[in-house]
Amino acid sequence: MAQHSTNPIEPIHKRTLHDEVLPRVRDMIIEGVLEAGARINETELGLRLGVSRTPLREAIKTLASEGLIELVRSKGAVVRRFTRADVANMLETIKLFEMAAAKAACVNATDAEIKALVKVHKAMVQEYRKRDRLSYYKLNQDIHTELVRLGGNPVIADLHGLIQARLKRIRYLGNQEPAKWAASVAEHEEMIKALTERNGSALAEVMGRHMDQALLRIKDAL
Repeated sequence: MAQHSTNPIEPIHKRTLHDEVLPRVRDMIIEGVLEAGARINETELGLRLGVSRTPLREAIKTLASEGLIELVRSKGAVVRRFTRADVANMLETIKLFEMAAAKAACVNATDAEIKALVKVHKAMVQEYRKRDRLSYYKLNQDIHTELVRLGGNPVIADLHGLIQARLKRIRYLGNQEPAKWAASVAEHEEMIKALTERNGSALAEVMGRHMDQALLRIKDAL
């Protein structure tokens, strides 16, 4: 009788064209290649990216659900523009979420989870030293997302993710000046130190201060 392997068969994961187009368009918005308030010309952008309109439209719909793009009846897809008040309100909300999650994360996170986050932080610092702003920014956002997830409240994590997605371009602008970028990295160093020490009060304080400074860092861009 033939012997059948008991090893599970790994599924084949194939990246779709949508998976390729979505992050490209998102990065173009974050970096300002597609400017706030600008109408997205699907034909022109499709030619630029070398793709048909179908995967591009799928990407636009996803970005609209994230809040980075608005679908305007008379104009089509438009890169969303936020007012100073919009940004201030969203940052204040994120601040409250992150401070609450910080205290819980210091209690709930496993040693392995904290170790993994320290690894991401070190990778982010390496991108900072290389002055790769986009790679640095993505890792930076991953850290904030993971810290909130470690808080253990999936509702807060979902709402935090929704608002954070809308601020991608704005938050990216906060690191344009070397002094502001260095200050942000220093605050992240404090965050990681507090987390590894499981000092919830200290972590909540520095995360709250970090978000207050985020608004100051981006005010000129607004």
